[in-house]
Amino acid sequence: MGNRAVFVTAGAEGHERRSSSFGAVGLDLDLLGGPEAVLPFVLGHRLEEGPWYDDDMCEAGALIDPARKLLLVFAQEGPSVAMRTRAAWWRLLGLAWPGWELRWAYDGQSGLRTHLGLDPADERGTPYPGPPLEADDEELADPDPMVAVVTVGSGRCHVLAHIDDHPVAEGPALLDRLSDAPGHAGYPGRAEAGIHVDPGARRVGWWLTGIVPHAGRMAARWPGWTVDFWADRWSEHARSAPGLFTPPACGVAAALDAVRDEALERWAGPRADRRAQLVAAHPRIVIGSGFPPAVTAQRAALAREVVERSGRAAAAG
Repeated sequence: MGNRAVFVTAGAEGHERRSSSFGAVGLDLDLLGGPEAVLPFVLGHRLEEGPWYDDDMCEAGALIDPARKLLLVFAQEGPSVAMRTRAAWWRLLGLAWPGWELRWAYDGQSGLRTHLGLDPADERGTPYPGPPLEADDEELADPDPMVAVVTVGSGRCHVLAHIDDHPVAEGPALLDRLSDAPGHAGYPGRAEAGIHVDPGARRVGWWLTGIVPHAGRMAARWPGWTVDFWADRWSEHARSAPGLFTPPACGVAAALDAVRDEALERWAGPRADRRAQLVAAHPRIVIGSGFPPAVTAQRAALAREVVERSGRAAAAG
């Protein structure tokens, strides 16, 4: 199936778009190699002039504007999305891209198009939030579970599989769907998304660490309600639902070490040109051009140097 990623380089003269059918997993770790290693890597991807990927099929992406020193990034998995490591990843990214403005594109691809002045388009109709989970579901034992927390008023808590749309996209119908769903006395674990609904005040607050295409339009799904977008500030959710959502504190030092080590492994050495390898092994094979480009040993070493330097600076405070 692949894991699709989009890369945009922008400047005063316009923008170019590149893509990869297998570039989303590990993109957040790639970026920790810093601009000198990352920009040539991005430019090595295939140039696109046709339609963008469907928003619900694009799992990660980045927009790089060297003149403005602006980096927009999004992903759906990895240390940048996990609550346990997100702050550490941001810390290392800032150290790897000194002097750059760094932003998370909560809208995903639609956010990149909006930034470029293009029609965001491609909005999905019917939302498909994940199903509710029982309190003993095995997913909840994972240190970085793919779940969304839904709290209602002062006494209801549900935990949903976060495998598709954010529950905020469902609008008030979410309350009807969960009226007979398995409930939790409270949820003390980590999550990737959450929403608190106060029916009495007709107020909604929601957050996420990944993306929701056209996130800015979610308020329209709740006509007559006040909708607050908390970005990735899950602490707002915990404050609004005391006793119902109590995520654990993140160990800063351990998280920094974990993300640094993953990035060093990602840039451990040269990466072969997979497309060229396949063509050499199977001369008659017909394959696409969406494989990531090769990474030289020199560029890998440069990226590792940046990751190690960022790790030392982060550890020093």
